[in-house]
Amino acid sequence: MRRHQITPRPDWQRTVEEQGLVYPLTRYPDDSLRPYWDESAYYSFTLPEVEALEETVEELHRMCLAAAEHMVSRHRLADLGITDPRLAQTVAEAWHRRAELPSVYGRFDLRYDGTGPAKLLEYNADTPTSLVEAASPQWFWMQDRFPGADQWNSLHERLVAAWKNQAALLPPGAPLHFAHSAADELGEDLMTVAYLKETAEQAGLDTDWISMEEIGWDPLSGRFVDNRLRFIRSCFKLYPWEWLTSDRFADHVLDTLDNGGGTGTTLWIEPAWKMLLSNKALLAVLWELYPDHPNLLPSYLDGPRDLARTTGYVAKPLLGREGAGVTIHAPHTPPPEPQEPCCYQQLAPLPDFDGNHVVLGAWVVENESAGLGIRESSGLVTDEYARFLPHVIR
Repeated sequence: MRRHQITPRPDWQRTVEEQGLVYPLTRYPDDSLRPYWDESAYYSFTLPEVEALEETVEELHRMCLAAAEHMVSRHRLADLGITDPRLAQTVAEAWHRRAELPSVYGRFDLRYDGTGPAKLLEYNADTPTSLVEAASPQWFWMQDRFPGADQWNSLHERLVAAWKNQAALLPPGAPLHFAHSAADELGEDLMTVAYLKETAEQAGLDTDWISMEEIGWDPLSGRFVDNRLRFIRSCFKLYPWEWLTSDRFADHVLDTLDNGGGTGTTLWIEPAWKMLLSNKALLAVLWELYPDHPNLLPSYLDGPRDLARTTGYVAKPLLGREGAGVTIHAPHTPPPEPQEPCCYQQLAPLPDFDGNHVVLGAWVVENESAGLGIRESSGLVTDEYARFLPHVIR
């Protein structure tokens, strides 16, 4: 794994925008605009490195599914903050019927520097983003800059195949809606949903799209409707389950949920069982089930334990996103009083390449490794100011 500097392509911004990346720049607190898509450098990997990482990702995914089974069978959903009995029953039921419920993708965030085993930082299993840039612009970048090279990237083909494979699980006679939140000002959620919608259409599905804010409730029929008053039978939502089950329509969501078994009127993708995997408590359960596994970092729910005096630790809110609320604690520093439930994970500083801290985003589609996206940050937390860099296989 190496970082290389390279001259960006002429008119690179227009090029990537035409390929769906309409958010190539990030506005910083000083009001300056700096590249989010950064092709002034790229990373290269050897084929054996990529093959080993693919095996690691698929093993981690299997371990996460085993952890989900453990949490359901041992009635440990309260560890995830799921204390409402009805919601807990919904999640457990979805898990038991997961073969009947479409589930498309997820993203593992890994610490890796090319010299040792990759370490799991977290699993973004419900509403992962950075999909567009991983699947499309970096592939075309490689074709422009390194014709004939290869890339860890079968995302597009696997997504189309996933929709084809799961088409029979969708309610017949109605379009599959794709929904994002209109509160997204950058366009990232919109384009992620638009790209997934495109892959579904290439798989032969009838689709439509809508913002979450436009979804209506018809009290006469007791069903969700779109902005043309059609019943919403199935919907891919880039909207976290913890929001969907806590906003003012939460009771309607649970009342009408098609959770497998032929009941309910609205099927949501990703399914409710993804709440078991999109929660940082998963990290602690994994460490409990697979202690000293080479691809895991020690993680706990009841406090940092010995990490506070040995390696230091990172406190991660159970439902934090984009690095929000994450705090880093060096050894022998008194732990602050937590403001919300956290997972305490061993401090493993991100690798430093020329002053850039790197995290690998490894994608799975239908349980199989599917591609890689790389983000760099100036600090140790990968936040909303991180940059996306392309890669090649040497």
